[in-house]
Amino acid sequence: MKLVFAGTPEVAVPALDALISSGRHEVAAVVTRPDAPAGRGRRLVASPVAERAEEAGIEVLKPVRPRDEDFLARLREIAPDCCPVVAYGALLPKTALDIPARGWVNLHFSLLPAWRGAAPVQHAVMAGDEVTGASTFLIEEGLDSGPVYGVLTEEVRPTDTTGDLLTRLAFAGAGLLAATMDGIEDGTLHAVPQPEEGITLAPKITVEDAQVQWSAPALRVDRVVRGCTPAPGAWTIFRGERLKLIQAVPVLDRADLAPGELSASKNNVYVGTGSHAVELLWVQPQGKKPMRAADWARGVRIAPGELIGV
Repeated sequence: MKLVFAGTPEVAVPALDALISSGRHEVAAVVTRPDAPAGRGRRLVASPVAERAEEAGIEVLKPVRPRDEDFLARLREIAPDCCPVVAYGALLPKTALDIPARGWVNLHFSLLPAWRGAAPVQHAVMAGDEVTGASTFLIEEGLDSGPVYGVLTEEVRPTDTTGDLLTRLAFAGAGLLAATMDGIEDGTLHAVPQPEEGITLAPKITVEDAQVQWSAPALRVDRVVRGCTPAPGAWTIFRGERLKLIQAVPVLDRADLAPGELSASKNNVYVGTGSHAVELLWVQPQGKKPMRAADWARGVRIAPGELIGV
């Protein structure tokens, strides 16, 4: 088939690579979000998908809005058979959905209908799911509601961050998306409607959502920290400034600290929660680089009984 691939962040690159290297389909163009400011200089930078497409000599389309007539006209000229999508980052209007003969097929990082929305992996980690996965489905105008072509499952490991899990799903999902394109092309794969039961939503995680509540149980604190790593980053307040929490682990045999109470020794930093303590392993003070929590604690000289999150 002639394909137009839509995607933007690094997590979409393995799928693009899989389609380029499949040898079976032609990736005629790539659709991605416009260049965005990045770094201290805030200079405009192309998306990872755009960079990979340019390396491969593939035409790159960067519409401000997918409903822009110039973009739709070019898409009609290319006349793709199918448009595979991975984390494109913009809603596709019906005028765009109707162009490819076999539709737009999304690789979504959950076992649909669970975790429909922008942040399925973050929500799976924060909810304590033991198993998640990826699904390929035909995009409709509803939110991740289209019929499903294929799925794969992936264990959520006890120490997984969203970044860890998303990396594994990106590479496994790349194979699933390529196989889905093959199945659509040869007629052996047919989309099946999603069940009406088991629908859960996964809206974008905001910075406010990532603030740790020390009155919550330690397992909840652990899940929030892992679920918000690497983005948007779990955080708390210490002496009036934001402290980013990069790694923290529950300590099941310590329950002597009040919620938010700090206890620091030469090599360990503990914080009380609504159940037992958590040990802070890596933190990032405001305006500084990530550091070991014990080094941070020595530098700030934590007072006995001092609270965090206030």
